[in-house]
Amino acid sequence: MKEIYLIRHCKAAGQEPEAVLTGEGVQQAEQLAAFFGGLPIDYIVSSPFTRAIATIKPLANIRQLEIHLDERLAERVLSSENLADWMEQLEATYEDLDKRLPGGETSREAMQRGVSVVEEVNSMPIQRALLVTHGNLMSLMLHRYMEHFGFKDWLALSNPDIYKLTVHEESDAVTVRRVWR
Repeated sequence: MKEIYLIRHCKAAGQEPEAVLTGEGVQQAEQLAAFFGGLPIDYIVSSPFTRAIATIKPLANIRQLEIHLDERLAERVLSSENLADWMEQLEATYEDLDKRLPGGETSREAMQRGVSVVEEVNSMPIQRALLVTHGNLMSLMLHRYMEHFGFKDWLALSNPDIYKLTVHEESDAVTVRRVWR
């Protein structure tokens, strides 16, 4: 069996790619490092956004592991326009995975982008990997493995949050379990 942990970044001071962690987020990153304790980690891959890197940096430093950056784990662009009703529009993209807003990415496109990282990591000769990403993309990746996972589940995600994907190598079946609360 292979374990792949999907991690949503810690609390941040904004949504832009350069947004830093808040003071609470910095503390959460330290708690995250403690959470993984003595668990052997073979590989870390992160969104290139500052808040995602800062989330996993304390653990990477302790373990002396490189953080591999991957654009495919960057947050989904819902729209290039400011939408007054963005929350309703976002909910609609969970109901219609192919709904495209102006300048945006469909849920299906984002899901496939994120899942391609999971599949690539799964093909590596490693046992345990951490993937650090963002809430909307993470929820869409989880939807790939749990069809019922949707908008309300996205709303229930915390910062940080962790889901463990266990890949059963003999069948390629994937079981998912939330391991952070």
